[in-house]
Amino acid sequence: MSHDHNTPPAQGHDDFQIEPVEGLPERPPAGERILWQGRPDWRALAVESMSLKWVAGYFALLTAWRFVSVVDLLPLGQAIGAAVPFVILGSVVCGLLTLIAWVQAKHTMYTVTDARVVMRIGAALTLTLNLPYKQVSNAMLDLRKGGTGTIALETMGDTRLSYLVCWPHVRPWYMSKTQPALRCIPDAEHVAGLLSEAAEARISVPRVARPVHPTAVAAE
Repeated sequence: MSHDHNTPPAQGHDDFQIEPVEGLPERPPAGERILWQGRPDWRALAVESMSLKWVAGYFALLTAWRFVSVVDLLPLGQAIGAAVPFVILGSVVCGLLTLIAWVQAKHTMYTVTDARVVMRIGAALTLTLNLPYKQVSNAMLDLRKGGTGTIALETMGDTRLSYLVCWPHVRPWYMSKTQPALRCIPDAEHVAGLLSEAAEARISVPRVARPVHPTAVAAE
C-alpha cells in the first residue's frame, strides 16, 4: 500500500505481508515521524463498545425477576436454584463479550504521525485505514474517567466507510456517515493534543475539542 497522501483514506493490505513497522504495512516515507502508537484498553472497550455493564445489569434483573416470581411458590433453596441458570447464562455472555474486547484490542494498532492517522484493525479480517490530515475535517475527543477516551475522525468528501466492517473502531451510532475512531485509548487527552498539533502544523485543521456533553454514546 502506498502512503502517498493523494491515496484514498481507507485502504486494505495483504495480511500475509510482514509489517516492517508494527501497525504499518510499509515504512513511513522519508521525513514522516511517528508521534504515537497504541491499542485500545480492552477493559474500557468491553464496557463502552460491548455494553458490558448494561448486559450484566440485564441478566441481574432477569435473575431477580425469576427469584421473586417463584419464591412464594417454592422453598427458598429451590427458588434460588430456579434463578441460577440466569446467573450462569449472564456470566457466559459477559465472558464472551470480554473475550471479544480483548481480542479486538490485541489485534489493533493505532498510529499517529505528523502527516496522518493509520488504523490497523480487525481480528479475523485485518484492514488498514490510512487517514491523511487533509482528508479529515474534524476530530472529537470523548474523554472518560481514568483518562481513557475515544477520538472520532470526521472525514471529508465522498469517503465512504462501512460501519460494520470498521466496528468497534467507529463513533457509535454514526452509521450514515461512518466516523472512524481511536476507541478507548489510554491517555486520550495527550494523544488528542498530539493529533491536533500535528494536523494544525500540516494544514491548520482539524481542531480536537472535548464537548461538555459528548454526543458519542458508550453502547452499541
